[in-house]
This record gives sequence, C-alpha cells and structure tokens, in this order.
Amino acid sequence: MKFTGIFITASIALFFSCKSKDKMDTNFKAEKVSRTATYNVNADIDTIFPLYGAFEERKWADGWAPTLIYPATETIEEGTTFKTDGHGETEFLWRISKYDPQNYLIQYLVSTENRYWTITVKCKALSDTSTSTTVTYSYIGLNDLGNEINKHAIDKMYSKNLEDWKEAIDYFLKNGKVLKEN
Repeated sequence: MKFTGIFITASIALFFSCKSKDKMDTNFKAEKVSRTATYNVNADIDTIFPLYGAFEERKWADGWAPTLIYPATETIEEGTTFKTDGHGETEFLWRISKYDPQNYLIQYLVSTENRYWTITVKCKALSDTSTSTTVTYSYIGLNDLGNEINKHAIDKMYSKNLEDWKEAIDYFLKNGKVLKEN
C-alpha cells in the first residue's frame, strides 16, 4: 500500500515537472545587479546595529510593517522569517540568512515569484560615538519580469545612495520617533 502511494505521488510529480519544463523559457538568462553604499551615523555601534533588525527597523523606517512567521516571538536570529507588503508584487518573504552580532553583520534573503535578493548590512565602529554602515543589495531575476523589476528597484533604492536611511536614523536618534515620508 505504501509503495503504491509513493509510486502515484512520484508519477504525479514527474508529470507536473515535465509540464512545467514545457512552459520554461529556455532562452531566459538570470541577471544579477548589485550596489553598495556606506554612510556614517553619530552614535555608538551597539546603539546602531540593532536598528537593522527586522523589528527594530520600525523605529526609524516609515511604513515598515513586518509580519512575523518564525519564530513565535520577534527574535533576531538566523532563520527568523517574516513577510511584508510586496509593493505591486505579491508579498515579500524575508529570512535572516546570516546573523553575526559579534561582528555587527546581518543579511536578509528576500524573495517573490519573480526575483530574489540579499541585503547585507555591516557596521563598523569609527569611534565611541560614530558608526559606519555599509549596505549591499544584490538582486537576481527568476524570469524576464524579475530582471526588469530589479533594474528599477536598485536604481530607486540607491537614488540617494542610502543617505535617506542615514537621515531617518539620525532623526530617530534625535527625536525618538519615525521621520514621516512626504
């Protein structure tokens, strides 16, 4: 009985994989686009680094509203998974793929049906009152639409070379609240 169920399941999976191969664009070429920016914030590294965590980001990023999937509490660790609005695509699925608080490094893997990308944030203490933050976005398209969206997304993200992030964090540190976007 178990063998029959396994055989039927395998046959169905094989059938659908063959069907999906018929629909795959054999001419598709995934494209990768990446960009990095560095900015400095006038606060110590132990104050700044946690602000790049998925849930602390709400303190300075206007409209940031992650919905937790895993774990059961808002804990930052490798594997923490959440979703956000997809801004025109279906929702964005986020997962912390690297988390090294001793070295002030966090990396997110984000995906949709059209593309995926990583966001890597690395902080470095410049002094007791100044922190350098380097942020790299690397996008990869999963289809032609994803390749096209990525080109626009990276240009939009880096239109101010992330100085808008610096401004929002500075505002939060000074005022204790989110800088509202116009």
